[in-house]
Amino acid sequence: MTKVERQKTLIILNDPPYGTERSYNGLRLAGALIKDESVEMRVFLMGDSVLCANAGQQTPNGYYNLERMIKVVTHRGGTVGACGTCLDARGLQERDLSQGARRSSLDELASWTRWADKVIVF
Repeated sequence: MTKVERQKTLIILNDPPYGTERSYNGLRLAGALIKDESVEMRVFLMGDSVLCANAGQQTPNGYYNLERMIKVVTHRGGTVGACGTCLDARGLQERDLSQGARRSSLDELASWTRWADKVIVF
């Protein structure tokens, strides 16, 4: 029996968590794709999108919450990395990140880009 190759997908987010819907839509896509067990997902947050992984987000009832959306991706086996330089520029530390997200680097993004079959940028 041959081993089934998983599709390796990298989604890169750039926009802030609220105010535009680009990061929201990127995480929606990540959550939808990772439902398929044949997909291996990595999400990289850079620029203002690192705030998507800020722990303890309080949003009004009925409004999307990007911290919860990141947890959906990580609970389904996806990896979420946040640019360390971008975190530093916004005064955030790894301890400020939601469960499942972690500090990353541009070098790791380069490695993930080489790893991926598909790269999607929001």
